[in-house]
Amino acid sequence: MRYLGFDLGTKSLGISISDKTRTISSTYKTLRFDEKDYISIIPEIKKIIEVENISKIILGLPKNMNNSLGFRSIETIEFKELLEKELNIEVVLQDERLTTIEANNYMLEADLSRKKRKSKKDELAANIILQSYLDRERN
Repeated sequence: MRYLGFDLGTKSLGISISDKTRTISSTYKTLRFDEKDYISIIPEIKKIIEVENISKIILGLPKNMNNSLGFRSIETIEFKELLEKELNIEVVLQDERLTTIEANNYMLEADLSRKKRKSKKDELAANIILQSYLDRERN
């Protein structure tokens, strides 16, 4: 069984996937949707879960730097509840502070163009979220 990592944006969902041993995370894809139209991506997520034999979703929780929950955190928690209701799967919240910045820094170091950075940042942030969870779970 594998895990999925999610980085939720207002118009996109970055997705990463673990290997079968749940040791390494890899980027998977980015789903696009109309702003806050989360229900529209449920069928695609359901398909991924079935095809890839997914047992758990790790969803990035965008906390404020002082550890408080802001507006985006509340939307993320509502998305978590939607996933659990529609997909009948465990969804774990993982602190995602600074993951987008970390993803951008990796891509800058790799000398990716601005266009490529924009198209890949959500997947890479999801990858960092999932890998952090896998590392923590192993220890």
